[in-house]
Amino acid sequence: ENSLPFARRLFIYQKERFPLAGHGLLIAAFTFSAISYSRICRNVPGFISPGSYLFSVIITLTLFLLLRILDEFKDADDDAAFRPHLPVPRGVISFKELRRIGAAAVIIQLSVITIFFPRMLLLYLPVVTYLYLMTKEFFAAAWLRKHQFWYVTSHMLIIPLVDVFASGLDWFLDDSPAPTGLLFFFIVSFFNGIVLEIGRKLRAPGHEIDGVQTYSAMLGPVRATWLWLLVLFITLVSALAAARFAGYGIAAIGILGGIFVVCSIPALIFLRTRQQRKTKQIELLSGIWTISMYLVLGLMPMLQRLLFGT
Repeated sequence: ENSLPFARRLFIYQKERFPLAGHGLLIAAFTFSAISYSRICRNVPGFISPGSYLFSVIITLTLFLLLRILDEFKDADDDAAFRPHLPVPRGVISFKELRRIGAAAVIIQLSVITIFFPRMLLLYLPVVTYLYLMTKEFFAAAWLRKHQFWYVTSHMLIIPLVDVFASGLDWFLDDSPAPTGLLFFFIVSFFNGIVLEIGRKLRAPGHEIDGVQTYSAMLGPVRATWLWLLVLFITLVSALAAARFAGYGIAAIGILGGIFVVCSIPALIFLRTRQQRKTKQIELLSGIWTISMYLVLGLMPMLQRLLFGT
């Protein structure tokens, strides 16, 4: 496997660590939703041009790819010691190659922004600066490792920052102040990240892996599951506030509530049965929940406007 051509090895790496199909869909929805929600709150007709949207997806996708690559360097020692099955420790792709991919991502970002949206450099630079600080663990790695709440909070703030950039393709390029409702949208994005983080780190008793830090190991499976449900509920409340600020009707509220109920069911069953397969469902539904929030808050209302003029 390690002697395959670079293109084949890169395909294996992305399949295991950054699946473009799934991540691309989520990030495309994320970007479309951020821009759409901004325009709806500002009551501006239409959407940005298809070309501008395509370039915005390229930038946001490569930003999250860059985050994945930087995490490989940050977690190198732990991965080598406890997760030798991952692509980098087992030699599918080298750190030298990852540096080149990361550099290519930055060059693509800077080229697109400089050529098409030079003013967006003012919103881009804070994002990459924060990415750098994340890689350095904000120069407080030991303290953050001992305080999981602040560790997770500091790392999840990158998502609203990317949101600011994406939505700025509307309000910032239009030389308008950011609509107040975006604050609720940013809060939703922040808690969506935590829903995903906790959802993928839940294990049933007897299924923990040495060296793999999970919330079920830190808090116990019951407390960790209740924490996931609490964060899911906070995200729901934030989404309802965002929907109300944007002037969405009772249908949006009903859809959001219905999604919450459906996503909560496996967690409630897990609290009673402790079945490992339910944790897999929770992880899957964490992703479905996240993309659903962006569909309901931005993508679906904008498509309704574009298609039906309402």
